[in-house]
Amino acid sequence: MLLIKNGRVIDPTNNMDAALDVLLDGDRISKVAANISADGAEIFDAKGLIVAPGFIDLHCHLREPGQELSETIETGTKAAARGGFTAVCCMPNTQPVNDNASVTRGIVERAAAVASVRVWPIGAASMGSGGEALAEIAAMKRAGIVAVSDDGKPIASARLMRQVMDYCDSLDLPVIDHCEDASLFAGGVMREGPHSIRLGLKGIPAQSESICAGRDVEMAALTGARLHIAHMSTRASLEYVRWAKKRGLRVTCEVTPHHFTLTDEDVRYDSHYKMNPPLASGEDRDALIEGLADGSVDAIATDHAPHHPASKDVEFDRAPFGITGFETALALGIAGLVDAGKLPLMRLVELFTAGPARVLGMQRKIAAGEAGDLTIFSTDREWTFRATESPSKSRNTPFDGRGFRGGPVATIVAGRIVFRA
Repeated sequence: MLLIKNGRVIDPTNNMDAALDVLLDGDRISKVAANISADGAEIFDAKGLIVAPGFIDLHCHLREPGQELSETIETGTKAAARGGFTAVCCMPNTQPVNDNASVTRGIVERAAAVASVRVWPIGAASMGSGGEALAEIAAMKRAGIVAVSDDGKPIASARLMRQVMDYCDSLDLPVIDHCEDASLFAGGVMREGPHSIRLGLKGIPAQSESICAGRDVEMAALTGARLHIAHMSTRASLEYVRWAKKRGLRVTCEVTPHHFTLTDEDVRYDSHYKMNPPLASGEDRDALIEGLADGSVDAIATDHAPHHPASKDVEFDRAPFGITGFETALALGIAGLVDAGKLPLMRLVELFTAGPARVLGMQRKIAAGEAGDLTIFSTDREWTFRATESPSKSRNTPFDGRGFRGGPVATIVAGRIVFRA
């Protein structure tokens, strides 16, 4: 047994914010109450700390199978645990692509053997994510996927999106799309605007994302299927999501910490600032924060995208898109959203817990009988993120050396402490 004593329990699903103890017995929560005593239990003193439902990351890249030089399920989930995440959803753009039940089973079995946190695979929408034939979605669901996506690229056409949505609707699976118009995106490396011109870098217009988001929302209206917009970065995309929600469509979205923290003005000749979608304008960044605060945005997701250092240590134009994100996500949320007065702590916790759970058709709460997954964090612990100390195999982050106030203190998965600061 594990007894969490003296903590401030924040549970958005139950609208709970109170000084309570939490007792875990085996892999489940046994009791939530004040002043619990349990003979023989291991005691974790959470005085001055927040005890929250286990954080879920809807969007990450663990690179296994096939790209283990950049990350593995073992190293990636160790980094996720350090970031407070108890479950992560890994995208299918591996080698081979997770487009069939055999690959899915391989990921599930490898995670069961070596992962520090729960790993929930996302299957490809099309074979090889090639945008032509449907992948083996039903078989992958039986093997353990929780959603489908061709992430790294959009679902190629409206016709294919309709087919994917119709099929996934019958399976009650969400369709996650990386919104991008390839004809507008082609060759671009950062957001188009005055700063891209100053740097002499080819820009990607914001409309590359929003045009595709609009298409997807229309397809959701046509099919009634569950649509989730990945790593949303523009005001126009957010307006499409708001339109959909007002009409009762099953449309959700996520925003990454780097998109609510940085803007295109922060970009320099450093590939650690190169990600896709690219960093957006200050106006777009402010709109995303408004959406996080008012409920239009459903979740914060990291889009943890590790790359071997050698692949990033090249000219900006030639470097791959993506940055790591597990270990800095919560701290960026505390600094940029809560401490900045943009939203209350309860709402931040919801964006990491109940929000992503709802996207997946699940629940996340602290109550007797629920899974023993908890995230314990501080809002005032001062620390510095150093990429060289990360268990991740990659170092591609713009936040290396940044000091933070607040962050994860312990991560508990199935009643077991998998990380402790």
